[in-house]
Amino acid sequence: MAEQQLGVLKALDVAKTQLYHFTAIVIAGMGFFSDAYDLFCVSLVTKLLGRLYYFNPLSEKPGSLPPHVAAAVNGVALCGTLAGQLFFGWLGDKLGRKKVYGITLIMMIVCSVASGLSFGNKAKGVMTTLCFFRFWLGFGIGGDYPLSATIMSEYANKKTRGAFIAAVFAMQGVGILAGGFVALAVSSIFDKKFPAPTYAVNRALSTPPQADYIWRIIVMFGALPAALTYYWRMKMPETARYTALVAKNIKQATQDMSKVLQVELEMEERAEDIVKDPRLNYGLFSKEFAKRHGLPLLGCTSTWFLLDIAFYSQNLFQKDIFSAIGWIPKAATMNAIHEVFMIARAQTLIALCSTVPGYWFTVAFIDIMGRFAIQLMGFFMMTVFMFAIAFPYDHWIKPDNRIGFVVMYSLTFFFANFGPNATTFIVPAEIFPARLRSTCHGISAATGKAGAIVGAFGFLYAAQPQDKTKTDAGYPPGIGVKNSLIMLGVINFVGMLFTFLVPEPKGKSLEELSGETEVEK
Repeated sequence: MAEQQLGVLKALDVAKTQLYHFTAIVIAGMGFFSDAYDLFCVSLVTKLLGRLYYFNPLSEKPGSLPPHVAAAVNGVALCGTLAGQLFFGWLGDKLGRKKVYGITLIMMIVCSVASGLSFGNKAKGVMTTLCFFRFWLGFGIGGDYPLSATIMSEYANKKTRGAFIAAVFAMQGVGILAGGFVALAVSSIFDKKFPAPTYAVNRALSTPPQADYIWRIIVMFGALPAALTYYWRMKMPETARYTALVAKNIKQATQDMSKVLQVELEMEERAEDIVKDPRLNYGLFSKEFAKRHGLPLLGCTSTWFLLDIAFYSQNLFQKDIFSAIGWIPKAATMNAIHEVFMIARAQTLIALCSTVPGYWFTVAFIDIMGRFAIQLMGFFMMTVFMFAIAFPYDHWIKPDNRIGFVVMYSLTFFFANFGPNATTFIVPAEIFPARLRSTCHGISAATGKAGAIVGAFGFLYAAQPQDKTKTDAGYPPGIGVKNSLIMLGVINFVGMLFTFLVPEPKGKSLEELSGETEVEK
């Protein structure tokens, strides 16, 4: 077998970094910005929803969402995302990246707006509407994962491909930050316009009726960045790798990339032989795929699954930290609007201090250190810090030691983002054949979302105290926070072991990694 690569793809691999690379980062990244905003903004308003729709004037504490409603509001978008990743990942390989990208964006715009509207003003109608549209919002977001990653990997040059895909993923951090800033701005405006007493002073008046607009504005704002990028997405040509290797239209791919690269590219004489070799057209469920890509796919799916269990279970001890260091006072000492402000402030500070820097460290170092080293290091450091929090947990929760607890917590999530949270997104977009790339990325991402569901809900129940009298309202006893954290440390360690199944794509062309350059001499 001889190694041969199409000239148009070789031109992309060796192209100098230029304006179209940054345009692709912004276009793919704004989709991811919207994804993060839409997925994470709901955590800013769940307390407000409880106060608005589950108010009990006889209770000493403000209204809160019942466990099954809280699980539905937080989890339904994750379920939609999992389904969307599988469906749109497969569709992206069938219809093309560009066309499916447009469909997912329209879904996100429509469902973001619809999530903020509701049938009626009673708890049942509002929560049912919110959950219904957040499922379909998640479905659209799911499609953005494989398509954003695949488009960026197929446009990038091989020298800085890791940094470009990581930059798209880093927009997740910017989206989380934007959610915090929007919530801070909206709650500040409403707090000035509609001052209200605290819950302890006057239970009924502590939640002014106008507060109902706050959560709707925050949720609907997610449609704006998605709408702004729609025109640019549709203007972008289909990736050359899809057009040449999947649609097998090498002439069109050459013309498209001549415009993008602003150089004259010529068709090679033997180009048709390269893309039409029958031995390189095996399917996802074939023996050939299992032989070539089975273990790497297992590595991608298992590490993403294990990472997301740890990453999404952060809610486990976030509320303890926020309360412990005084970022969020007791609920009864605030009115509803002020509580939204305090929660948004706390989450924004955590994002600024640990989440966002981790993403950009990955962008800076991924093409120097490589994906494997960063992922291995990330899992190792997460294991170390999780155990460092877990075993002396009783020590950390004492008032004098709480600052150390916050530092440990921040470092755990810094190394998640400067580690497997970024690399599990990047690698599946690089190592599989063009005709199965989007599908395999979708499968890997969906497995990750399954881990997120386990992390967000399994551990929410597991972390409940073993003493029946100390559990949160509506929850059965669990194994406690300390034992839950030890389990998460073990999960991170297992993730480190599965990393050894993932190949290192640094510095190689996509065709070399997937075996698509192999044709007979």
